[in-house]
Amino acid sequence: MSSNARVKVALAQINATVGDLAGNARKIVEFSRRAHAQGVQLVLAPELALCGYPPEDLLLRPAFMQSCAQALAECAQALADLPGLHVVVGHPHQWGERGDVRSKSHAVQQRYNAASVLEGGRVVATYCKRELPNYQVFDERRYFASGRDAGQGALVIDVGGLKFGINICEDAWFDEPPRAAKAAGAQVLCVLNASPFHLGKVAEREERMRRCAQDIGMPVLYSHLTGGQDEVVFDGASFALDASGRVGARAPFFEEALLVVEVSASEVQGAVAPVPEIEAQAWGALVTGVRDYIGKNGFPGVLLGLSGGIDSALVLAVAVDALGPEKVRTVMMPSPYTADISWIDARDMAERLGVRYDEISIVPMFEAFRQSLATEFAGLKEDTTEENIQARVRGILLMALSNKFGSIVLTTGNKSEMATGYCTLYGDMAGGFAVIKDVAKTLVYRLANWKNAQGQEVIPQRIITRPPSAELRPDQKDQDSLPPYEVLDAILQRYMEEDQSIEEIVAAGFAPADVERVTRLIKINEYKRRQSPVGIRITHRAFGRDWRYPVTSKFRA
Repeated sequence: MSSNARVKVALAQINATVGDLAGNARKIVEFSRRAHAQGVQLVLAPELALCGYPPEDLLLRPAFMQSCAQALAECAQALADLPGLHVVVGHPHQWGERGDVRSKSHAVQQRYNAASVLEGGRVVATYCKRELPNYQVFDERRYFASGRDAGQGALVIDVGGLKFGINICEDAWFDEPPRAAKAAGAQVLCVLNASPFHLGKVAEREERMRRCAQDIGMPVLYSHLTGGQDEVVFDGASFALDASGRVGARAPFFEEALLVVEVSASEVQGAVAPVPEIEAQAWGALVTGVRDYIGKNGFPGVLLGLSGGIDSALVLAVAVDALGPEKVRTVMMPSPYTADISWIDARDMAERLGVRYDEISIVPMFEAFRQSLATEFAGLKEDTTEENIQARVRGILLMALSNKFGSIVLTTGNKSEMATGYCTLYGDMAGGFAVIKDVAKTLVYRLANWKNAQGQEVIPQRIITRPPSAELRPDQKDQDSLPPYEVLDAILQRYMEEDQSIEEIVAAGFAPADVERVTRLIKINEYKRRQSPVGIRITHRAFGRDWRYPVTSKFRA
């Protein structure tokens, strides 16, 4: 090996689609050809890039595993005419011809989260991930065995006189796999990743890899996915650190990119994209989540109920950024209690963004329900029943338009509402994709103000400043039923995201009555959340894959 060798390496930051083996392989080949034309000798594709991440229970299907193996072989063959190029591809791997997807009794029957080195038209080496995450949105132990189970050690390859060790994502968060690569002779550590985004994850990720680089005393190359897959979003931002842990190159956020880095045994050199402010990261995640959920599932467009309130306004702005105004339709559905300013502001915003805007009154349908139920409800006061009927009429109208025209309904409920049940099952929860399901109300306001500060005020200021209201009864305000959102969201973060106890939250200075009220609402509304649409995850704990609480439970702490 040569300590003076310098090698061009490309981090292929691609947007993979789960199950699109041919499409993902084409992207890997395309990026590799572009890299080879620039004199690159080593290309690093992300974790499970060949099949998309996370493939979940597709991994339990023998036909899927066989198709992945075939796609890998075909990908290698497609690169055979690129002399001197090594391509590292993430993919699921299974020893043996078929294996037993029901059994974990023997290593030859196991599936592995793997990375294979393609060179000269062949698969020349394969590394299997050693550390399998099983927390937050990860459940890799359901599907994969550790590379240790296969008796596999470190994988180190020689490219251009430099020794490159291979790790996969979680491996590099532990000490042993990187140190094993160094002990096997590695001078540079290559890490293939599929690391779902959440607020704060970017800084956390780079800091952990900085410590890794300093511990092993060599550069770390971090190749990462971008794009949306159901509720998770990948932010891209692939990067390279020198042996001291300094960022020497970084790819852009939330877009495909080919980051070419010149690497030695101690240094890295390349373009360094800036880290966006936290609101820009959140916005990028929401836009990416909408764009890819709609695009990858083949929906022609979206529609949403535009109420004149802050939540639907934010969802509309995100949808237009993701899809363009021509694919977005809004429907204002006034009730007997809709304020005039709601009509005015909804129309104003639709005009600002250039989207289709329609108005369908729910008054005739609401009155029809009242008449049909008059005998049953005789002598009883109006309450949330009548409020929910209005919300459900709106849900019926939106779903009818969705059925007729094919566009998917975007729901507009935020995390604070989902947590406390301040939403109507089969009403405003009816739809196909919950854009701000993981955005607390206080963050809704921050994002609205941030968006307006980007050069054009797309959300009318009055929508932001007026007190929020569901407008389902006279003079209704959200705070009639809930604590102030600043208090609610702070309790929600501590209890739901940080797992603090009621006693700990009270000790932090919150009123016991508020804490008891909010935590009780979180617990008793689990049955609603189980029936809500999938939505974009932007915090480290969302109501979805990483929140699996029983509906039926007597535990109240």
